[in-house]
Amino acid sequence: MLDLDLLHSFVSVVDAGGFTAAGERVHRSQSTVSQQIRKLEASLDCALFIREGRQVSLTEDGERLLGYARRMLALSTEVREAVSGRKRVDVIRLGIPDDFAADTLTAVVSQFALSRPDVRLSVRCDLTASLARGLERGDLDVALIKREPSGGGALATWRENLHWISSPSLDLAGAEPVPLVAFPQGCIYRNRAIHALEAAGRHWRIAYESPNLLGLQAALAGGLGVALLERRCIGSGHRIVDAALPAVPPTELALCVVEPVRESVRRLAMTIRDFCEKETTRLAA
Repeated sequence: MLDLDLLHSFVSVVDAGGFTAAGERVHRSQSTVSQQIRKLEASLDCALFIREGRQVSLTEDGERLLGYARRMLALSTEVREAVSGRKRVDVIRLGIPDDFAADTLTAVVSQFALSRPDVRLSVRCDLTASLARGLERGDLDVALIKREPSGGGALATWRENLHWISSPSLDLAGAEPVPLVAFPQGCIYRNRAIHALEAAGRHWRIAYESPNLLGLQAALAGGLGVALLERRCIGSGHRIVDAALPAVPPTELALCVVEPVRESVRRLAMTIRDFCEKETTRLAA
């Protein structure tokens, strides 16, 4: 049986991003946390972290351990609360992409939280690549991600038709290289845009990059470039310019939950599913 205290230190290092910050979280010195990690690595006979100065990242073995460690710690807490008779706070970890966080989904999620005082929501807004890793590692209970069509199991999926969007003032006729406004690497829309341009023999450059949709929308309205986005991202001062650039195949929006699904997680997932169904219908009208 693995030492839960060692697992707690391990998870703290991951969440804090380093040994010193983890020590502050668990009220121990950096050297004590380092010793605990070395002890855990010795008991498992593998390295869990890649150490580069003050920066640390997980090895493949560390990635595999993380999900198990979180589940073991959560189960330990559940056992203590069940035996002691204390009321358990049900924490749901939700991941959503930025272009949905800026929309009315945030209000829907907030209303769910207000209606369930026994539930504590922990919401993470990030790129799909990061959210997908969070699901795999056990960091998230439910997530809304963008992916290739038929990309695996999901509670529900929706087709996404992508469009080239720019400012009316931007002249794309014969523009070389094509100025791209895009999310950072790891975004499927960015990958789709670059692949389509290269397949058509068009040169491109990144004119503006931001992890936030509001930043992209401002860059588009200002005429800095063109972006490949879903219709829901079109704002004032934007126009669709599909005719000027290569056609792009659709992507897929997927609502994914981690098994086994708790009842509270299932209820939240169904709330998000209903929202996405209405949003899809609205955009198709």
